[in-house]
Amino acid sequence: MKNILFLYFFLVNHLVVSQIQPAKSLSDKVPYIDNIDHSIQRMRYKVTDSHFRKNTDLFIPFNAALDAFGSENYKRLSTLILEKNVVELQESILKKEFNYHELVLFYLFRIRLFETNPETSLNAIVSLNPEVLNQAKQLDKKKKKGLLYGIPVLLKDNIGFSPLPTTAGAAIFKENYAKDAFITKRLEKENALILGKTNLSEWAYYFCQGCPVGYSALGGQTYNPYGRKRIETGGSSSGSGVAAAMNYAALTVGTETSGSILSPSSANSVVGLKPTVGYLSRNGIVPISSTLDTPGPMTKNVIDNALLLDAMSGFDKKDKRSKKTESVFKDLKNLNIKELKIGYFESLLKNEIYKKAVEDLSLEGFQMIKIEETPVNLTDFVKILSVDMKVDLATYIKENTMLSEKLKKVEDIMLFNLEDISKRAPYGQQNFENIVNEKETLETFKPKKDTIYYNAKNYFDEAFKKTDIILSVANTHAQLAAAANSPCLTLPYGERAGQPLGITLIGPQWSEKKLLQTAYQIESWGSKRLLIK
Repeated sequence: MKNILFLYFFLVNHLVVSQIQPAKSLSDKVPYIDNIDHSIQRMRYKVTDSHFRKNTDLFIPFNAALDAFGSENYKRLSTLILEKNVVELQESILKKEFNYHELVLFYLFRIRLFETNPETSLNAIVSLNPEVLNQAKQLDKKKKKGLLYGIPVLLKDNIGFSPLPTTAGAAIFKENYAKDAFITKRLEKENALILGKTNLSEWAYYFCQGCPVGYSALGGQTYNPYGRKRIETGGSSSGSGVAAAMNYAALTVGTETSGSILSPSSANSVVGLKPTVGYLSRNGIVPISSTLDTPGPMTKNVIDNALLLDAMSGFDKKDKRSKKTESVFKDLKNLNIKELKIGYFESLLKNEIYKKAVEDLSLEGFQMIKIEETPVNLTDFVKILSVDMKVDLATYIKENTMLSEKLKKVEDIMLFNLEDISKRAPYGQQNFENIVNEKETLETFKPKKDTIYYNAKNYFDEAFKKTDIILSVANTHAQLAAAANSPCLTLPYGERAGQPLGITLIGPQWSEKKLLQTAYQIESWGSKRLLIK
């Protein structure tokens, strides 16, 4: 299967690279019913491409520059850029093998090659920063400072970046030119270049029920590059996972409430970190739940993940959960694996990838300790999302948008969508209905919320009495970890029937450094990431 995937993408790349002019896009067609016979119910798509934009339109500001850049430069730079970490990219720039302007051109050219071709379009990108080439030129003239200097970053489209709309994938937010999120300002302070925004499951997948992951009205249906229309992308940070897998930028950022970084990271063979809530500010990010939401890095490797986490971190007085943290990148290699105890679940050993990971870690010197699984009561976990979103989304609209005069609450969004339901909400809006009908308030629900947190935290704390880290797979324990506010890191570890699959490290609150150190050691034995050239 790996050989088939490699051959497929080699041929696609070879054929597409030969075309300097963008091919006719899927987005030029009327969206259509697709995958109607897929074995997975929610992959039977009603809509594939957005009614509100065309992929080809993304490149209008760049076409002349990209045509001048051309396929020969793209091929020349491919071996220097594809699959390289940020440190390696900066070393190439120091050697004058390319500059920041050419680095941005390369990524834009690559995105255009795939996203404007009807056979390869993945609908991963929803907007591009029209000033990014000029910004890169300016950085080329200045003295480089810091590892993220001039490095292109893609943000999930619920994260504020003022030159572009922050849409959460929703038609009603199509013109929502919101303020920069706190983490965006941190990246800009490091002189990183915001390349654009990635597609997502609309409203971070708390909108419709039973609908495809990776679908939004404004972005269309995101596809998994390892099995286009065959394998799910994971959600809700679908576009960020796909963009990282496809080398559309050096770095991507996602957000998670429960599984929204872990799931697409595993499904797209990338490294994804869901930090402890408060490690990174949520200010300026379209919310679901102030209890559970957090942004996090999604990258090709652990080094980049640590770098991106450091760059985005910092105390934000406007986020009541925010805390000051220390650098993880500088201590990434400082871990004595023989002193580290990793817990594993016997019930997961039937998964061959998980079993192989347990065996590998034991052979490499980690102390592997079997964890006894006990029942845990998370009844009403989903109510946290409904109760919080009713309040948190209204607050976001009031404080971050120019829409608050006509838009006050979730009901207003639903009424707007009903005016043209086939385009704005083709899979319905059941979760929004649940929010509207929810009788609990923040005050009445607090005791139940506290019980959910206590039950989940106690579940992990019992295991952490004997272990430092717990080993899981993909997003199996995402809900438990979210409820307990435990950080998680998903690391590529192979495939099952051609589908990428990651192992997941879970730690106590504020153990991000140890998770990244452990992941770095595991990755250093030999990358398990499935490559797309």
